[in-house]
Parts: sequence; C-alpha cells; structure tokens
Amino acid sequence: MEERSNYVKRTQRDYSMSFKLNVVKEIESGELSTVGACRKYGIQARSTVMSWLRKFGTFDWENQTPSNMPKSPEQKIMELEAQVKLLQKQKAFLEKQAYVADKKAIIFDMMINLAEEE
Repeated sequence: MEERSNYVKRTQRDYSMSFKLNVVKEIESGELSTVGACRKYGIQARSTVMSWLRKFGTFDWENQTPSNMPKSPEQKIMELEAQVKLLQKQKAFLEKQAYVADKKAIIFDMMINLAEEE
C-alpha cells in the first residue's frame, strides 16, 4: 500500500489551438524535434505531437524521414533553388503589375487633363 502513495496519476491536458500550431511550426521549421518539443513544453507523449503534425502540419509526416534527422546538403540546395525560382516568378509578376499600374496612372492623368481643357 505504501508504494501506491508515491504513484502519480497521469492527467489529460487540453492544449489551445494556438499552442498546438506554435509547436507544429517550431517542429516543421527545424527548431525542435518532436522529442525536443515534448521536453520543452512538458507534453506527456510524442504521439500527441505527432497527431498535431498530421492534423495541422504542412508535411506528409507518414512518409518523411524522422524530424530530428538533418537535411542533406543536396536536399537543402534543391529547396533553396526551388525557392529562388518561386521568388523570381513573383518578382516578374510584381514588376509587370507595377508597369501596368504606371501606364494606367499616365492614361488617367491624360484623361483628367483633357477633361479640364474642355
């Protein structure tokens, strides 16, 4: 009986949505591993964090390598090259929009000048 007096019953904790999303963000950005997140935030089970990753994460965690494995240099280069291509496309799109906006402003000014002359 005396052994049971030291027994601490595990309790179920409810975590807020913002807390869950913050933990998922830290793991997916590579700041923490799943085990590291459990230790840092006092989460009782790694499976809890894994279920959050499946529900709220952007990666396919079922088919990924473990989160505490660093990316190879080739993987990092491929990711960065993809990011550069995306940013170049976004830049070209924004430059085109700026060009069109400038032309519209010039035409609008010309229309105002014509209207004032009449």
